[in-house]
Amino acid sequence: MYQIKTYNAIAKEGLAEFGDNYRINQTDNPDAYLIRSVDLHDHEFPKNLKAIARCGAGYNNVPLDKALENGTVVFNTPGGNANAVKELVLASMIIASRNIVAAANWSANAKPGADITLRTEKEKTSFNGTELLGKTVAVIGLGHIGSLVANACLDLGMKVVGYDPYLTVEAAWRLSDHINRATSIADAVKDADFVTVHVPKNEETTGLIADAKIAQMKPNTILLNFARLGIVDNKAVVEALAEHRLGKYYTDFSDATILHNDDIVIMPHIGGSTIEAEINCARMAAKQTIEFLETGNIINSVNLPNVSAPFESDHRITLIHKNIPNMIGQISTYLAGRGINIENLVNKAKDKYAYTMIDIDEIDQATQDEVVLNLEQIPAVTRVRILTHKK
Repeated sequence: MYQIKTYNAIAKEGLAEFGDNYRINQTDNPDAYLIRSVDLHDHEFPKNLKAIARCGAGYNNVPLDKALENGTVVFNTPGGNANAVKELVLASMIIASRNIVAAANWSANAKPGADITLRTEKEKTSFNGTELLGKTVAVIGLGHIGSLVANACLDLGMKVVGYDPYLTVEAAWRLSDHINRATSIADAVKDADFVTVHVPKNEETTGLIADAKIAQMKPNTILLNFARLGIVDNKAVVEALAEHRLGKYYTDFSDATILHNDDIVIMPHIGGSTIEAEINCARMAAKQTIEFLETGNIINSVNLPNVSAPFESDHRITLIHKNIPNMIGQISTYLAGRGINIENLVNKAKDKYAYTMIDIDEIDQATQDEVVLNLEQIPAVTRVRILTHKK
């Protein structure tokens, strides 16, 4: 019986993925968390906690190193809300190019009177906009969301330039052949009418779009950030707008620096806030958690490598351990000394930690308990589990 604890409102369709072998929110010492935006940095992880599944792409609210020290795998759900973010980006581009916010505000504040129709016809010319057709958009980052945005802009008749130095084979397959590939951000943005950013936030991308990059854009460029707060330097944006070196700025992340600026539109972090996206992410998170708890396979982890292999043997030993020399040697030597035959072994590392799965023959419960106890005594090992194949 596995125990699952949820934080925030998790879509019921996701929780429905858990079967009779699971209990939801019945203990504070669960096997796994399902979360959305709750901040876990000051949270004390129970030792029994084997997994944290974030129902969404961002995971800045989870302390990854602290989780690893506890032997806890952290998952996210990349692509689960990608379509929702894509649609909001496209909507923002249309809103920006057609002056929709200013026009709607004028209509809402117009004083009623007999000449309202005449005044509307006279004033509407001040809200003349431009069409997306034929315009150039630079898409920085071509992952799940960026690739959808790029393809959709192409369908709208726009010229699309993409930049992603870490483009994966999987992402490349999703992209249309008609998207131009830039070799640098400067090359991507120099002729762009729109620049939209879709990269993960890390040390390398924090402040990615700042003074130097903005200086390479056209003065009327519309900049969009629906990725993460901090990827675009808000102070640089405000200065560029004031000096008419940038057209407008649309973002999903509020910050005191950009408040009360007529050239900036701030959404209240609603990029992934659709019913469909919440259901998709909850289902993905639940399925990944079930797969890990029952088979040991890791899919979409953000603090350990993805490791997956068919579970066909009687038992599977899984270990989270530090990525240091002779770990596999120590583990296999111990198992050989106990007369346990290794039928299959998979080991992958990510930065300072590694994950090992070892498939073995049938052993009794007493031997399983002894194996777990002894392998846990290896100083660099943070968690050992033995799973039984469901036949």
